[in-house]
Amino acid sequence: MEKDKNRSKVEGSEESSGEEDSLLSSEEETSWISWFCSLRGNEFFVEVDEEYIQDDFNLTGLNSMVPNYEYALDMILDVEPEEPLNEEQQEVVESAAEMLYGLIHARYILTSRGLAHMMEKFNAVDFGRCPRVFCQGQPAIPVGQSDISRTNTVKLFCPRCQDIYYPKYSRHCNIDGAYFGTSFPHLLLATYPEIVPQKPTNTYVPRIYGFKIHKSSAILNYNNAQLLTNNNNNNNSNSNSTNNLPNSAKHLQQTSQEKISQASTNTPATSTRSKK
Repeated sequence: MEKDKNRSKVEGSEESSGEEDSLLSSEEETSWISWFCSLRGNEFFVEVDEEYIQDDFNLTGLNSMVPNYEYALDMILDVEPEEPLNEEQQEVVESAAEMLYGLIHARYILTSRGLAHMMEKFNAVDFGRCPRVFCQGQPAIPVGQSDISRTNTVKLFCPRCQDIYYPKYSRHCNIDGAYFGTSFPHLLLATYPEIVPQKPTNTYVPRIYGFKIHKSSAILNYNNAQLLTNNNNNNNSNSNSTNNLPNSAKHLQQTSQEKISQASTNTPATSTRSKK
């Protein structure tokens, strides 16, 4: 009996040690890319193939955009540094690695393989849905308002209403929009035209006690007034640009305007003669 108990204890200890070894081995096998994409808030990212990152052609120009480029690249590819880094250096390199991976990600998702990976996320509605009511829960696509990093945060593009919105969850609102770029959603729709939805036919109609608001109402004219001010500002900017023209250009513009005015004054005279 005692021997059997000892055997069971030994077998139990061996099983527990085996489970610990498997956990440690699984943690060691996890790459930096997989770890980064599995973080809460990074659900929009896909795992970039290491072969793509190892090709120097795909990383052209990034060494001048990312500080500590070499250290950051080694961290992404799980290459241990020659000299160990202290805590402060580790934080700096981790921040640079995140920026570098984001910029690589923006290029990778424009490739055929990257588009296929992002298409899987789109079909799974991992990016969220359009908040507009008449878009009827249309799946959205991440987009950046600029290709330059640290300019704007990521937004969601709705292929139905053709507008952009903030992400639903706050954890996605701090992602750099340059990590997805300005071209990605439109290239995805061009590559997979079967996902292009029809434009919404319904629009919201403002009502008070069931009656439509008249067009002359100040509520509706407020937006029109804003449009007029914007147009006036554009006209003023155009006039300022014409004032900045050289004298020769101003002279040509004035002479052309005089000719047009003379032609307009002569046309009614000819028409009256013909009537007589």
